[in-house]
Amino acid sequence: MILAELFPNATLVYNVLWGLYVIVVVGTVVVIVGENRNPVKSLAWVTVLLLLPALGLVLYLLFGRSIKKVHLISRKDLRRLRTVTDPEQEPLLPDTFSPLAQRQVRLARELAEVPLYDGNHIDIFTAGQEKFEALKRDLLTAQSYIYLQYYIFENDRIGHEIRDILVAKAREGVEVRVTYDHVGSFTINAGFFRRMRREGVDAHAFLRLTPTQLANRLNWRNHRKLVVIDGRVGYIGGMNIADRYVSGTRTRKPWRDTHLRITGPAVAGLCRMFAIDWNFMRRQLLTPSIPAIAPHAVLPGGDHVQVLPSGPTGQWSNIMTVLLKAIADAKQCVWIQTPYFLPNDALLKTLQTTALGGVDVRLMMPRHCDSRLLKLAAGSYLKECLLAGVKVFFYEPTMLHSKMILVDDDFVTTGSTNFDFRSFEHNFEGNVLVYSREFNQRMREVFLADKRHSTRIILSHWRRRPLVVKAAESIVRLLSPIL
Repeated sequence: MILAELFPNATLVYNVLWGLYVIVVVGTVVVIVGENRNPVKSLAWVTVLLLLPALGLVLYLLFGRSIKKVHLISRKDLRRLRTVTDPEQEPLLPDTFSPLAQRQVRLARELAEVPLYDGNHIDIFTAGQEKFEALKRDLLTAQSYIYLQYYIFENDRIGHEIRDILVAKAREGVEVRVTYDHVGSFTINAGFFRRMRREGVDAHAFLRLTPTQLANRLNWRNHRKLVVIDGRVGYIGGMNIADRYVSGTRTRKPWRDTHLRITGPAVAGLCRMFAIDWNFMRRQLLTPSIPAIAPHAVLPGGDHVQVLPSGPTGQWSNIMTVLLKAIADAKQCVWIQTPYFLPNDALLKTLQTTALGGVDVRLMMPRHCDSRLLKLAAGSYLKECLLAGVKVFFYEPTMLHSKMILVDDDFVTTGSTNFDFRSFEHNFEGNVLVYSREFNQRMREVFLADKRHSTRIILSHWRRRPLVVKAAESIVRLLSPIL
């Protein structure tokens, strides 16, 4: 009675607010159904919204929305960019290309309009010390511009060394542009990048989180790791800028990862990928600085390369689609290295079918993962792989952060893409597709060297892990799409 006297309109306000809430939840369900996404995923979101409407609405706003209609660059600006990054005449596919390689080239062209660059030289780094020493040497030789993009830029020894080189080059008049992921580099003090900007480095966070933009940006991360120096040298791979790749952590040896140094025409493809992201962030097209510097000299006998971006704004999941086709078309082998193994249904079935068909399918992942949740989720998929004949190996010495897939004898892809939902559906990623028997053999030797430090998992042993572990894996697997 007292409350009714103090708040005479309380019932009306309550009913109005409740009605608005129901309208929002029902409207969200309508939007989910209308997006015509994977029925399993759509049904899962609808179920969460109906059973836990308040929590479900928050989770959907943060993790469930689609941004496929967002354009990183206009068609007009992309055409202008392609005039300076694409070869004047794309090479014909050599007769030595296998049918699988030919189909992959055409598929990547259709997905992302990426050209095939021939005559490239590629150096492979499997240790952080060698990669960062080479990167620092190349940065110091820059004369015109440096474009640098990393998911994580740590405020540690390596981070300071790279930052100081970038600042020094900016003082010399070199155009230095840096992008970093705001979530990936969230632990860094803001002063780290403020000093860069104060000294002339054009440094910006990708999809910076703000209170008003949290729901629009939290789930979409830029996971790419690439560098372009004067259009003549490029780097791409899995290593972030962090000491963990050089000196390790308190409990682990230096992380094992794979990174490439590329010279030749394909560097223009890396430049194009950076320029599109920069245009999205800064609304500034970089074509004026690219054409005078990026050479297209073909190195005799070099490797054929495509530079393939992928992200949540694209119509297709580019890298996932390429992998599906490559694995399905494999005749001899499919060798995979990934730190996190959370395949969607299509990839899992394709791996199983390929292995059941007699192809040598191998999966290598870390025994000691940096994420307990991701390790549990990955464990839930291994029995299904083992039953189909997939050979599973746990890398023992330290955290294996390498992302590499080798198919048959003339196709390899590596870059920033993990074999998981987040990389395929939510992250902006970048991989190179390399068509070369010689490069394939070199990467095969890298895999075999890692295999000597790995333990093969046998189905009968895997079945005997504790019941509590199996239960935890099954529960965490439900979260795989958003991990």
